[in-house]
Amino acid sequence: MASVLKFPSFRFLNPNPISPTSASGQVGFRRFSCSAPSSAAVEGDSSIGSVSLGHLTRPDFPILHQEVNGSKLVYLDNAATSQKPTAVLKALQNYYEGYNSNVHRGIHFLSAKATDEYESARRKVAAFINASEPGEIIFTRNATEAINLVAYSWGLSNLKPEDEIVLTVAEHHSAIVPWQLVAQKTGAILKFVNLTEDEVPDVEKLKEMISRKTKLLVVHHISNVLASALPIYDIVHWAHAVGAKVLVDACQSVPHMAVDVQRLDADFLVASSHKMCGPTGIGFLYGKSDLLFAMPPFLGGGEMISDVFLDHSTFAEPPSRFEAGTPAIGEAIGLGAAIDYLSAIGMQKIHDYEVDLANYLYESLRSVPGVHVYGPAPSQTVFRAALCSFNVENIHPTDIATFLDQQHGVAIRSGHHCAQPLHRYLGVSASARASLHFYNTKEDVDAFIHALVDTINFFSSFK
Repeated sequence: MASVLKFPSFRFLNPNPISPTSASGQVGFRRFSCSAPSSAAVEGDSSIGSVSLGHLTRPDFPILHQEVNGSKLVYLDNAATSQKPTAVLKALQNYYEGYNSNVHRGIHFLSAKATDEYESARRKVAAFINASEPGEIIFTRNATEAINLVAYSWGLSNLKPEDEIVLTVAEHHSAIVPWQLVAQKTGAILKFVNLTEDEVPDVEKLKEMISRKTKLLVVHHISNVLASALPIYDIVHWAHAVGAKVLVDACQSVPHMAVDVQRLDADFLVASSHKMCGPTGIGFLYGKSDLLFAMPPFLGGGEMISDVFLDHSTFAEPPSRFEAGTPAIGEAIGLGAAIDYLSAIGMQKIHDYEVDLANYLYESLRSVPGVHVYGPAPSQTVFRAALCSFNVENIHPTDIATFLDQQHGVAIRSGHHCAQPLHRYLGVSASARASLHFYNTKEDVDAFIHALVDTINFFSSFK
């Protein structure tokens, strides 16, 4: 079999140079549009005739309109990070061009404006997940820091020897490692729930594992590898029955569906901006107000204090108590713009569209000979998120991802996806993963499958 290999390169389609003084606010090759998605994407069903939500929203994402290695970019790495609509880029540009200033520390116009927008972003996050009040939202660098905040503030203050922390083998490293460190310091014990034959966390075993010794459950809402969902409402109910708290890793759910923390009754919940069309460098912790008020500071410094004396300090109330130093102001404002954008579309509409897209991706991948897809099969009763981790017989996932990128412009991820214990449990060291968002289309899936078949044929030609 003769193959012509292409070397990496990329170019933008319809390039348009940046004009920093332009009144139209150009960024990269594409002019900024309005701050909300197209009206067609907001009104009515998730598809109008043959036009899907993906087709309607793609024009709002400049980065998608480029060629990579001579092929049209097909971006299927959304579980790692999402792309940003022009509304978010414009919000960042407006902040740095128009009112860049430190927050909470000045009486001049720029500082007051920056403070108003920063706190407005907190209110938007609270409303987005239906927190009781904005003070239950703590801005952090990312979801990892949010989990560490709970581990070192709540965990070190409340855990003692022989207390049990229950997790699943499918947790992200960020939800495992902090608790390993805290367990070493406190003598607490980590207990892990395995998978069922369907490759989903065994919920019945989890329920059986909860006892009076259990002080905390740390669980994902949606698995970033298996695409499975856990029944958080039920898990919280079981945990609270024995006096335990629950921390939910919602990084793969908050960007894709409506999440209501009051209905779930979770004690803590974390998510990341960059996975929900917002900037990198900021995430958030939701915590019930009574828990946050009882927790000591995580980091010391400016902003988190009430008074500082030479021999001691007193501390501010939450959320300021947990936001030491100058925060990620522009990033918070950008997150607020992302929430405005997602809310204008509607999270239920996004979820409904992605369910259909998820099933299409799963069935398309399953049709390719030699491919094993991890996690549950979707059905009327089994929900599957819009991602597929998979392996191809006798081909390393990194070889697959490299060939897809360099020969077809298809971006997927390969590796352990920050879930080494899960991959060991599955009997593999790594997997390839294609993950979708609402701006993806079935044509993206078709292009991926076509490229994957070509990739498999290429590597099979050497056997």
